[in-house]
Amino acid sequence: MTPRDDAPAPLDPIPEPHTGLMGRFRNYFLTGLVVTGPIAITLYLVWWFVTWVDGVVRPFVPLAYRPETYLPYGVPGWGLIVAFFTLTLVGFLAANLIGRTLVDVGETFLGRIPAVRAIYRGLKQVFETLFSGKGSSFRKVGLVEFPSPGMWSIVLISQSPNEDIARNLPGQEEHVSVFLPCSPNPTTGFFFYVPKSKIIEVDLTAEDAATLIMSAGVVQPGSAPDPKKAAALAGVANAARIANASKLQPEPAKAE
Repeated sequence: MTPRDDAPAPLDPIPEPHTGLMGRFRNYFLTGLVVTGPIAITLYLVWWFVTWVDGVVRPFVPLAYRPETYLPYGVPGWGLIVAFFTLTLVGFLAANLIGRTLVDVGETFLGRIPAVRAIYRGLKQVFETLFSGKGSSFRKVGLVEFPSPGMWSIVLISQSPNEDIARNLPGQEEHVSVFLPCSPNPTTGFFFYVPKSKIIEVDLTAEDAATLIMSAGVVQPGSAPDPKKAAALAGVANAARIANASKLQPEPAKAE
């Protein structure tokens, strides 16, 4: 007994997606760009910062203490090392009684200059708040309806206004000062007071919010793919593909 002559011929297996030569080059180029781009930009920013500090500190270092005086080339980062030890020494001296007295004398002198007084006091408060480790400014992230109803922007929540400002704000509701960073440069933005009830706090860190703003929403917090989940999804997709392919195959012909 032979198979039936009218049995349909077996179907060809499902062809794998084929990528041409130019497509492969494109994928390789984009992969290389994704791998090397962040590294190159990070190294460039670090190099720029180091050279900038070297250029600022070098004029204050005597020639006898500069590496290029004894070497045929300069040493990158020498100014950064000098700045680090200098700031550490200043902090050590300011922590004792004599240093504290000198700092008070300097602050008193600057406080008598009208134009300089406002700048110095403002900068001092900003540095003390940011680097003291005790303040709560910019540690919370929220959403504010800005610039128009129905449009929401990410803001960094700061502190409540002082009594003089709070007294002049309209309404009896408590206000909070917020900073709205601009994209893609989060160092610029808008500062304003907003009622506390108008802020929606979100479970984001300031670093995640800065990444979201700098990428203009391209990089979402928690969007990094999990390798285990990706492998599991790939396995499920492959199993589904095999199952669909088997359904397309004809059943073996029965012998008469």
